[in-house]
Amino acid sequence: MSGRGDGAGEPGRERTGEGRAPEPSGVDLARVALRAAKEQARARGAAAQQKKQARRGGGLRSGARADGRDPLPLGSAINRLITERGWETPAAVGGVMGRWPQIVGEDLAKHCVPLKYDEDPDERVLTVQCDSTAWATQLRLLAPQLVARLNADLGQGTVRLIKVLGPGGPQRRFGPLRAPGSTGPGDTYG
Repeated sequence: MSGRGDGAGEPGRERTGEGRAPEPSGVDLARVALRAAKEQARARGAAAQQKKQARRGGGLRSGARADGRDPLPLGSAINRLITERGWETPAAVGGVMGRWPQIVGEDLAKHCVPLKYDEDPDERVLTVQCDSTAWATQLRLLAPQLVARLNADLGQGTVRLIKVLGPGGPQRRFGPLRAPGSTGPGDTYG
């Protein structure tokens, strides 16, 4: 054997040329196999741990600190839901419908009721129904000031137009004594 340490006389190891890495021998092969077995065992252990956590509910544990699973007061939960879904404007308009008498005044609120709000960005129309044509006319005259008051309360551009509906007439009944095409006494309403 030579003292150069090139492995020329060792069993299982061949001579290598310049620049090539030597092929692993028995001890080196055992180390590589052990390392691969450890990595596979780690992977199997991680997979088993994930299965356990999934069975237990995702691995989240209860603790002393607050997390997303803690119960919330009802008001906070509703506010979070409104924000997440983007319902701020419709919720604000719904609040206005609840405070209608304070916004328009008691006299007008007795005779005019808000029906619906169209939240389409191109429309933004508040529809109001009045119980007589006189109150409908009065509300049409007050509509610009009412739109300004609502936008001051809700935010600029929330309501662009107030659509005023007059009173609904009685149900039209069709029967043997009606002339075809006649609107009957419904002509005098609205």
